[in-house]
Amino acid sequence: MIDLAAAIGEREACRLLGFSRATLKRHRRPLVAVEPKPRKQTSFARKLSDQEREAIRDAFHSDRFADLCVREVYAILLDEGVYLGSISTIYRVLREAGETQERRRFATHPTRVKPELAATAPLQVWSWDITKLPGPQKWTHYNLYVVLDVFSRYVVAWRLEARESAVLAEEMFTQALIRENVDPKGLIVHADGGPAMTSKTLAQLFSDLGIAQSRSRPHVSNDNPFIESHFKTLKYGPSYPSRFANLEQAREFCRQFFDWYNNQHRHTGIGLLTPADVHCGRVEQKRDARRAVLHAAHSVHPERFVRGLPEPPSLEPVVYINEPEAAEAA
Repeated sequence: MIDLAAAIGEREACRLLGFSRATLKRHRRPLVAVEPKPRKQTSFARKLSDQEREAIRDAFHSDRFADLCVREVYAILLDEGVYLGSISTIYRVLREAGETQERRRFATHPTRVKPELAATAPLQVWSWDITKLPGPQKWTHYNLYVVLDVFSRYVVAWRLEARESAVLAEEMFTQALIRENVDPKGLIVHADGGPAMTSKTLAQLFSDLGIAQSRSRPHVSNDNPFIESHFKTLKYGPSYPSRFANLEQAREFCRQFFDWYNNQHRHTGIGLLTPADVHCGRVEQKRDARRAVLHAAHSVHPERFVRGLPEPPSLEPVVYINEPEAAEAA
């Protein structure tokens, strides 16, 4: 192996290799093991003694201060001429002993179970809620009660009032049950936890009739998706005004909207049929008519239907609120 420094000189060798002479000398220097210096034991003049720490704990363990916070005890002792330490120091001593946790007993609520509902036909699951419609002035509004059949998306009942009332909701449900000729024992009514929904008035009505109740979890809008989607259709329509001049104008708007929604609106969630078609059992009749039109179009221009003979959009056999995991896996 050629010693480049001996052949051309150390300075020239470093220049060619791109090293400084200081780096070369540092690499040639033998490594010397340096023993670490022992750390000097220092004592802090501000450190509390064991007796002072024990005095703080004893004071807070006493019956007199058992239910008081650190700041209040500090102030009381200070008024009595006693100083055990600063507030932060007292907190630190108590924290080391694990004694700074919350001592009050808070009410605990059981975890709400996720509602899992399934409807295979109309009049099995109803979902309802109350939404606000803007009144003539700021901070004024009207309360729109809506009951929706989950399977057909048909609005089985609605009413618009100036106030939210469980009695009004009871009247609405009583009339809807009679009008729809429902078997109460086969019906589930789903709602959130609003005052009218959880009222004793409605609970008593449902209990007397044998209607099962289901509740959404607090602050989980996806537990009541169909009624929320319905309200979005209502409020995002082109004819929805910024404000209603009076209650009668708002009711007239709702009458027109619900007539359109039930009888004319082709709903994407139910095979582009109207809610009335599904609710009244006209699904197969409508699909057969659509199928005839599609097949006729296919016979004229089959080349335009690359996926074969076309079929009209189908209806889901089961509609879920929170589909169970077993059903998803299947």
